[in-house]
Amino acid sequence: MINVTLRQMRYFEALAQHRHFGRAAETCAVSQPALSVQIKELEEVLGVQLVERGARQVRLTSFGEDLAVRVRGILRSVDELGELARASREGLAGRLRIGVIPTIAPYLLPSIVGTLTRQYPEADIRVRETVTPKLLEELGEGRLDTAIVALPVSEPAFEEVPLFSEDFVLVRPGEDTGKPVPGPEGLREMRLLLLEEGHCFRDQALSFCNMQSAAPRELLDGSSLSTLVQMVSAGIGVTLIPEMAVPVETRSAVVSVARFRDPQPARTIGMIWRRSNPLARQLMQVAGVVRQAADALRASYSPMT
Repeated sequence: MINVTLRQMRYFEALAQHRHFGRAAETCAVSQPALSVQIKELEEVLGVQLVERGARQVRLTSFGEDLAVRVRGILRSVDELGELARASREGLAGRLRIGVIPTIAPYLLPSIVGTLTRQYPEADIRVRETVTPKLLEELGEGRLDTAIVALPVSEPAFEEVPLFSEDFVLVRPGEDTGKPVPGPEGLREMRLLLLEEGHCFRDQALSFCNMQSAAPRELLDGSSLSTLVQMVSAGIGVTLIPEMAVPVETRSAVVSVARFRDPQPARTIGMIWRRSNPLARQLMQVAGVVRQAADALRASYSPMT
């Protein structure tokens, strides 16, 4: 009988994810030597090498790659046992792993996490901020319980719960205050600053402008909304940002903010989770907290032209 422990499987899953002993150990909250010992013991129990240990990177062997898939499924099933137990309780307790896209996280997370902590003191809130494709992958693999994203994601395996809609606004250099607001056609003639590839907000902005692609001189990429707004402040171009980002991102930038004419570009924000997740009832409670936080944030917006 092969005696493989859950600890060994969790350490191996972290190593398979990060391909780095130090980052895997940090994820598991253990020392690197402790994780290395467990991986070595796992190899000895199975009688086969799982990883190729390089100076800078760890590579899984062919068997290691196959094992990683199996281990991920086993750990997902084990986690679902805990979810079933938590689902039997009235409130929210235990670990809750929430994913959030970067164009939402800085503006809503402080309120969301603060409210959840106060209302559910037994909950251990873990937050993961990354782009939508990565969130969908981690949600499907059971590494996240839920994610706050722009809808729709159109994945049959996920439940989608719309929470609120918000408009996009135009950010221009400060000297453009009072100038007519361009429509999609006008934006196509301007130097448009957008988030880099992988961000759903980039695709939404391009869709509004009826642009699938553009020459490098016409589109400049940024890694964050903050970077884009500062580039606009420097006179490099114009950009679109979601309305919730305005109070934070324009505080220290000499820019003007204006609404588009109707129909205004907008997005729908919602929560998603696996349809098989037994915590659906508790996640609906979390969705209510997110909706309330968004309502409070929108109520604090300053009027814009």
